[in-house]
Amino acid sequence: MPTRILPAVGDADAVRSLTTLLSQLPDAEPVTPVTDSTQLVDTLARLAAESVDELPEVVVVHERIGPVPALELIREVALRFPAVGVILVTSDAGPGLFQAAMDYGARGLVALPLHYEELASRVHAVAQWSVGVRRHLGAGGDVFSGVGGTVVTVSGAKGGVGVTLTAIQLALAAQASGRSAALLDMDLQTGDVAAYLDIQFRRSVVDLAAINDITPRVLADAVFRHDTGVALLLAPGDGERGEEVTDRAARHIVSALRSRYEVVVIDCGAQLSGASAAAVEMADTALLVTTPDVVAVRGAKRTVRMWDRLQIRKAEETTIVVNRYSRGSEIQPALIQKIAGTGIAATAIPANYKELQAAVDAGRVHELDSKGAVRQSLWALAGELGLLKGTEATVQQRRNGRPRSGDRAALTFRRRKELGR
Repeated sequence: MPTRILPAVGDADAVRSLTTLLSQLPDAEPVTPVTDSTQLVDTLARLAAESVDELPEVVVVHERIGPVPALELIREVALRFPAVGVILVTSDAGPGLFQAAMDYGARGLVALPLHYEELASRVHAVAQWSVGVRRHLGAGGDVFSGVGGTVVTVSGAKGGVGVTLTAIQLALAAQASGRSAALLDMDLQTGDVAAYLDIQFRRSVVDLAAINDITPRVLADAVFRHDTGVALLLAPGDGERGEEVTDRAARHIVSALRSRYEVVVIDCGAQLSGASAAAVEMADTALLVTTPDVVAVRGAKRTVRMWDRLQIRKAEETTIVVNRYSRGSEIQPALIQKIAGTGIAATAIPANYKELQAAVDAGRVHELDSKGAVRQSLWALAGELGLLKGTEATVQQRRNGRPRSGDRAALTFRRRKELGR
């Protein structure tokens, strides 16, 4: 069986030299090269959606690939497409980079300038490894694999608009529909997911911040398994420790969750940090929750413009959710959409705090009355977003071929750091 090899090279001259050598390898079947990180991940995602067997056995990543740096891209591919072996082509073949490449998930490293014997040997070894992994996955492993889970971030136009309640209910709805769901509390200083669910915990997202290789076992140790089945990765009990979760750490954590769960919901709160910005960049769907009042709508517009200025997310890639809606409100969803310049969820969440008060005060929001208007609306929103089993096509139709934001996430880390200075 021929070995399918996908080159990921941004430089035209390097493309020609690499593809020429690859075509000379025995039993090799080079496929059309991709020229940037976004195209690579989108290509692999499209193939994985059909079948793991459709994926190339080997991906060759050139050191000058962009816009995401080569090592970050290798980690993304290794986490989301575990049956694909990645080879890094680099001019620096020293032991330091070799160790870093292995830590990020590469299966091999080839030095520039390219030599036929070295490239052939490395491709052969990586292809054999990939075939072995696929044989193992085909035997019925319990790891969720393939294109990777759907990531939804929930942010607030300002504090108190209902971000945490929305995030919790979206995760609960996905889990109840039969999909594996994780809820990540990225409101690092004031996160309240644990309080809303009345749980005591020892581990938090901070415990993963300094770990470069988040294995399934390490992730499982940090996650709290709720009675509902939802996996919780909670904000630290001591808010000042939230600074330990950098944008880089957030990217690793979200990628690890995405590789293990079908739905990942992230509570980003109302304050922008490097970690929450990285999560919003990586999300398949970024929700911005607002209430139909002047202050909150102004906050939504301000947030949308800030995300756009910092190249975190474009306005048209953001979806506003209107909470505490009533037909008598002077500010209606259509006006909010016009002011913010974003998309808007068709499902609005009605104003009915009486339905929520007892559950919120008791920390039992997972026990909201299933016949209540608020809960029904939030679960309907989950269906609209494609988070429920059997509704995935909804999100695919809305994307309509849009590149995944996470594949350009590394572009603006420096801008966000400068913002915090």
